[in-house]
Amino acid sequence: MASAFLNALGTLTKPIGEVHRSATHSAPHAALLAALNSNLAELQDRLRVDPGLQEVGVLCQQVRQETEWYRDTEDITWSFVQECLLLMVTLTRHLRHLLESFQQDRAPLHSRTPEAAPPLPPDVLSVAQQRTVGGALQFVVTLGLCPYLSPGVGVALARRSAFGATVIEAVSCTVAPPPDRRLLVTIHALLELSETSSLGTLLLTRHLGDVMAGLCQLGHHPRRPEGDTSEANKGITLEERLACRKALQNLLQKVYQPIVIKELLILQGGPKQAQPAAPGGGVPRTALAQAPPWLRRLCGQLLSERLMQPKGVQAVVRAILEGARAGPAGGAGVEAAASDWRKCDAVARVLAACPQQSLSAEGYYSQVCPQVLELLHFRDKLTALQFQRVATSAALTMVQEQPELADRYLLTPLLSPLVCCGGSSAGRPASVEEEELTRCVEDVYKIYVVGNRPGPALLKSLAEGIPVLFSLYCFTMQNVSHLRAPCQEILLWYLSHLDPPDALGCLRRLSGLSSPGSVLAPGFEFTPGSEGGAKLTQKVTDSHEDDALYEKVSGEQWALDCLVQLLCELKDSHLPGDFFLEMLKDLTSWAEEEEEEEEEECGDTSAMTLTELERLLWGRAETRAQKLVLLQVLAAMCQGIPHVLLLRKPAQVLRFVEAMLQRACSGLTPGSVGPVEDQTLSMAMGLVATMLTGAVELGASDLALASCLLQPLELICQRHADPVIRELASDLRVALATRGAFCPDTVTQAARRHGPQAGTDPNSRSEAAAEKCATTTVSHTAPDSQRDPCVTFDPNGCARPGHRAAAAPDSGSLSDQLSSSGPRVPLSGRTFSECILEACDPDIPTRASALRTLARAIREREPEALRFQEKVLMLFLENLEHDDSFVYLSAIQGLAELADAFPDRILQKLLEEYQSGPHPGPCTGPPRSLETRLKVGEVLMRASRALGDLAPHHGQPLIGAFLQGTRDTDSAVRTSSLSNLGELCQRLHFSLGPLAQELSSCLTALIKTEKEREVRRAAIHVITVLLRGLSEKTTQVLGDVLLDLYRALKWVVRADPDDVAVLHGQLALEELDHVMRRFIFPEQKLEKKIVVLP
Repeated sequence: MASAFLNALGTLTKPIGEVHRSATHSAPHAALLAALNSNLAELQDRLRVDPGLQEVGVLCQQVRQETEWYRDTEDITWSFVQECLLLMVTLTRHLRHLLESFQQDRAPLHSRTPEAAPPLPPDVLSVAQQRTVGGALQFVVTLGLCPYLSPGVGVALARRSAFGATVIEAVSCTVAPPPDRRLLVTIHALLELSETSSLGTLLLTRHLGDVMAGLCQLGHHPRRPEGDTSEANKGITLEERLACRKALQNLLQKVYQPIVIKELLILQGGPKQAQPAAPGGGVPRTALAQAPPWLRRLCGQLLSERLMQPKGVQAVVRAILEGARAGPAGGAGVEAAASDWRKCDAVARVLAACPQQSLSAEGYYSQVCPQVLELLHFRDKLTALQFQRVATSAALTMVQEQPELADRYLLTPLLSPLVCCGGSSAGRPASVEEEELTRCVEDVYKIYVVGNRPGPALLKSLAEGIPVLFSLYCFTMQNVSHLRAPCQEILLWYLSHLDPPDALGCLRRLSGLSSPGSVLAPGFEFTPGSEGGAKLTQKVTDSHEDDALYEKVSGEQWALDCLVQLLCELKDSHLPGDFFLEMLKDLTSWAEEEEEEEEEECGDTSAMTLTELERLLWGRAETRAQKLVLLQVLAAMCQGIPHVLLLRKPAQVLRFVEAMLQRACSGLTPGSVGPVEDQTLSMAMGLVATMLTGAVELGASDLALASCLLQPLELICQRHADPVIRELASDLRVALATRGAFCPDTVTQAARRHGPQAGTDPNSRSEAAAEKCATTTVSHTAPDSQRDPCVTFDPNGCARPGHRAAAAPDSGSLSDQLSSSGPRVPLSGRTFSECILEACDPDIPTRASALRTLARAIREREPEALRFQEKVLMLFLENLEHDDSFVYLSAIQGLAELADAFPDRILQKLLEEYQSGPHPGPCTGPPRSLETRLKVGEVLMRASRALGDLAPHHGQPLIGAFLQGTRDTDSAVRTSSLSNLGELCQRLHFSLGPLAQELSSCLTALIKTEKEREVRRAAIHVITVLLRGLSEKTTQVLGDVLLDLYRALKWVVRADPDDVAVLHGQLALEELDHVMRRFIFPEQKLEKKIVVLP
């Protein structure tokens, strides 16, 4: 039966015939009217004659009698529309009746087999039938709806196609019924069609905008004057208008919201001023006519309603951004990307603007802000990218326009997990799950860092969560976590956009100077999450006080290390240097306060009550704790941050020197100035001399800032005990007062002594001197036990007396930095003589600089230095006995360079110095001290590393000396000899074969009989590095003694009382296991051999 209805519709909407087309060439609208009239007459004939369509005619007659809108008219187009509507309404009622019968008579589910397909509903249409219905709907909308819309309501027919003008000429609005009544009839019939799923889908997907335009005009168009009662202008009744309004609301709620919003935007019409034409000519950028005011207000109200309903923001974004991903040629090009950004910004501005229909801005923000945050959490990559752009731009625009409301409804919910972690929320803080914390960090990163619109409101809102974020960053640095990068980027963004005073205050809080203690809620801590993030859980309390104290101290140290690493990432900022100078000022002021406190402590406290005395002692303890934290921060910054980041500009260098001079002035009391303080003061003044002699270009502001050095220099001139320093301070004061116009010779000489040698880069000169001065400043505040160079441990836990674990590499790298800056200039005879004289200078920085210069000359094989190698050797050996690390480390480096240049003689001389101890031996001469022998051992170790392929040639005497050193009476020498033995043996390879038995016997005896645990650790470590160095050659070189070494290692693991030695034994056994596995199960190489036969 449905096919009969569709057959009738096909007859009614079939194309114009050839006869009508040839007869009406001159008038298109006349041809259209003739075709419509011909199709109407043919349909009526078929309904009377065709047996297959007689039942259709009967049903249509019944519907015609039931409806009131079907009337005879003289207008052919309206007659055609009425017939189409009558057929489709009848088809709709027939399909509805069939669907009801189908649902009642459908067999139950259990009566069908699982393989059977579900029955097809009777309202399903084929593709051809859908095409027929679609054509009929297009005729109805074109002839019965669009011609009766007011100007500006919807898209005019003339803007759709050239056929629209023909339709407008063919439609006659002067005959009954009036236009509004025709429009009402068409809309009611189409709404009845939309109630059936198959027909409603075809209607709403193609003609939703036209139906909405008709409902808007019928329900909201301003009414005509009351006195106008003519038939042509008679409008619809008030009840019909209300019914149309209700139908519009129902339709808007039923359809997919992004489509509704898109159609409402089209109904709003184009702008008041037409957009310019597209480049290269063509139509203007907008083809929409301007809508009447009442329609613009109505569409704005409806759009606001769509926006403020649940998930309304998402619907608006989808409606506007659909289709924004394709470029001009269908791809994602530059124009598409630019258009995409413009659309995202436009949507963001729409979301941030409170609509006029909203009762209050607060109510609007309370409904929209949570939806804006939800846009950040989409998983689809392409959709998520666009939604995040909109959400970020909308959030930032809201913060700029309404900071208070945005803070209450947007930023506070955004940062609530961080506030909860900090214990600032009301009530007892609860655990924060991993997903919640991860989402919070990612959202903060997207809005603050990616959006990158710093403002007072944003920075203020994030201030409370920064300590928690830093604590989370410190936790992620201990583990593998995907939150590390966003936390670091947020912290860097925050610090880089704060005002300098606020940034320094924030760094004080993070370092523990302003607010010591944990920033997390009491009793809670971060723990690893299952997805690679972190979560806040309740801390398991430790009953042991020592363990709790160790955990607290180690946590504070780790947080400080993380802060230093964070500051290292601020490569283009002056903040690290400003913070360092701020700490130096605090150190100077606290040194002055310390003197006052010492005077107060001498006062009488007998008159105080116990409460007052307790308060006084508690305050002093807190002050001392703050001083310790300050020293710890300064030491960490000097050790972890390169000097090029600490002192980036001349102003910072001058402020640094001012802090040094102020500190020197505060300690000028008689008997309080030591050698370290003198060195620091000398280097600080040498740094100023280097800058004044042209090392860096000083501007007018820098010279004005340098005037603040005049007062401390005058105090030094008057009160310092050393006449050399007083003279330099006086001359330097004269040079500063004249702004460098007059520079005495003492200033020039100080600049030459304390900076790198001539020919180096001037900028590196002042940086190197500042680094030396900063290192000395912090090092003299540490206890003497921390500077003891005698006994240290290598990374594997093995004791290595005489080898400073951090100082030796650092000094070498500093020497390399100083010597590598600038072009290489050969030493002249006069310069070499000056270096020899300066190497004997009592001023420590001058001596160390001269020794590094001589070491560089030996490394570059300069003729003058090689000719006087014996004198240079004696100079280096004498400086080995110096107590200052700058001097003896420079001497160690120079001796290593000499051994690399002349291994035959220098190594022999060094071996004699190494063996000239109190133990019996063949060496003659005065015995060397223990520290000097250990320093010579450091030189031999560096020389062994530098030998490379020459190690088998020069290694025999070294092995003999090291084996003899294992029998020394001092355990530190035995440990040093074993460490050097391990470094050398792993480079000898097959040359070690004849000495394998002797080496094995020595190591086995030491492992089993040595009482000192450091020596046993060193012996086991020799076996480890030996196995690691020989690798695949182990079974060939040590084949005869491998079993003895294995038994010794097993004995260590089972019987040695030292846990560290056991750990070393296990590591050595693992190396042996790897060696034997590769020997027993060699790696199979899939190779194809091609042999050429003769």
